[in-house]
Amino acid sequence: MSGESSPATLARRLTEAGHLSPSWRDVFAQVDRKRFIPDRIWIHDEGRYHPVNRTTAPASWNALVYDDRALVTQVEDEVPNEDDGGEAATALTPSSSASMPRVVATMLDILAVADGMTVLEVGTGTGYNAALLAARLGDEHVVSVEMDPRLADTARARLKDAGYAPTVITGDGGQGCPARAPYDRVIATYALHAVPYGLVEQTAPGGVIVLPWGTGLYNGVLLRLTVGEDGTASGPVVGDCSFMWNRQEAPERDVMATVRNQAAATATRTGLDPRDVFGDENAAFTAGVLVPDCRYTVGHGPDGEFTVWLADRTTGSWACVDYVPGATEYAGHQHGPRRLWSEVESAYGRWQDAGSPERTRYGLTVTPTGQHLWLDTPGAPGTPLP
Repeated sequence: MSGESSPATLARRLTEAGHLSPSWRDVFAQVDRKRFIPDRIWIHDEGRYHPVNRTTAPASWNALVYDDRALVTQVEDEVPNEDDGGEAATALTPSSSASMPRVVATMLDILAVADGMTVLEVGTGTGYNAALLAARLGDEHVVSVEMDPRLADTARARLKDAGYAPTVITGDGGQGCPARAPYDRVIATYALHAVPYGLVEQTAPGGVIVLPWGTGLYNGVLLRLTVGEDGTASGPVVGDCSFMWNRQEAPERDVMATVRNQAAATATRTGLDPRDVFGDENAAFTAGVLVPDCRYTVGHGPDGEFTVWLADRTTGSWACVDYVPGATEYAGHQHGPRRLWSEVESAYGRWQDAGSPERTRYGLTVTPTGQHLWLDTPGAPGTPLP
């Protein structure tokens, strides 16, 4: 973690690392990230989030703010430390964050804005991204929508204090802001699976939508969709990015809550090493597409052993596979109307049959009736997605 502490030095480091293009360098040097970060942030360590307070640890807080790292700014389940006057000691579940500066820079570069363009941002968060857009394009050209009223109010105040005044609306980002449409560019700052068609409708033909996209098994990738004259949006996977989920789509975190009636489960054996699926990002991405509404977790045992657990909360289906080093077959169990591990095996086979494609060979098309994933050929019929 670097001890440098100014927006100019952050911009310089991002540029030297190849993450910040010349068109955004002056903007990043101008907009101070520090003005948009709360006095208490949360850092992940040993499976939990621990607070760092500006008042009690100013040097650490300041260094973290200007470091190229994501900062959790809001959590759902603070666990107070009774020996420390009630100060929150740990948390398990983040609910809002400030993205890594390199990710912010990459997404803005992919957005490819130009003078005079209007931008809709979905997910205001801290307000930092909206400030960067306003500094580049002008306040009147930026509209940002935030669902959480507390975050929206705080972002408005911070933007005002920093000298920026984009329009910040409290509401469902998926609904956009039709009153100010059409937009030349749309950018989402949280992960989506179902791309709201309303965002496509509010984008001008030829306009671009940049958004994080993922599944229950893989979060996630970055999509760049271009809106056509026919009202559809289509474009490729252009990279990786892991974001917090759209709150309406957030997968069930507690996979094990679905694991019930273990005595009634069907014993299985498989020749598919679970590492071949979940240890390969391209295979995991494909499995996430072909095995919808499924989450997984891993329980670790001694001597390198582990168990992969899969669950679909809606149907109550679950499956598990036990990995043992050196084995060629792996024991497992499946329960419920869906045979989730069998679905994973089928998905892995389809991925291999297609030549084990990298995830950047995929793309997404969004239409008024739904969305589908395609491989290599933009807009071609592909896998319909729920």
